[in-house]
Amino acid sequence: MLIGNYMVKFTDDKLNEVKALMARYPEGRQKSAVIPVLHLAQEEFGGWLDVPVMDYVAELLSITPIEVYEVATFYSMFNLKPVGKYMFEVCQTGPCMINGCDEIIDYIGEKLGIKPGQTTADGMFTLKTVECLGACGYAPMMQLGKHYKEHLTKEKVDALIEECRRGAVANNL
Repeated sequence: MLIGNYMVKFTDDKLNEVKALMARYPEGRQKSAVIPVLHLAQEEFGGWLDVPVMDYVAELLSITPIEVYEVATFYSMFNLKPVGKYMFEVCQTGPCMINGCDEIIDYIGEKLGIKPGQTTADGMFTLKTVECLGACGYAPMMQLGKHYKEHLTKEKVDALIEECRRGAVANNL
């Protein structure tokens, strides 16, 4: 699909995945596939969802673009702007707050020279605050890709940043 000068098209393999997802739902209920299709789109198109990508998803699902925008803007798992190679998603709800997530968020921001919602100039790190990640017993904690980093301290943050810089942590996109 060509939108302006921007080409948006899934690979054949991803398009087959989209079709399989849509087939799980009754005729006329393809909107039910919007979340998994948005995950595929975010994975396929660089780790974030811009308007042409969301419009493409809407077209594939035969729904209006606003129906896709509503979902993509509601859930913190979807990125609406480019993100770094490593995204530190720090939980900021009750148990994490009580156990010092604010200090951890501030510390990460200081170490990387960014604020929540920003990406370092080199494109390596994004700091994002999120709601409950469901690991309250391990607070303060964050998600890095598919992995949880628990009982965070400044020392653990320093080690994690260094591991990412050395390439010892898999790209989380």
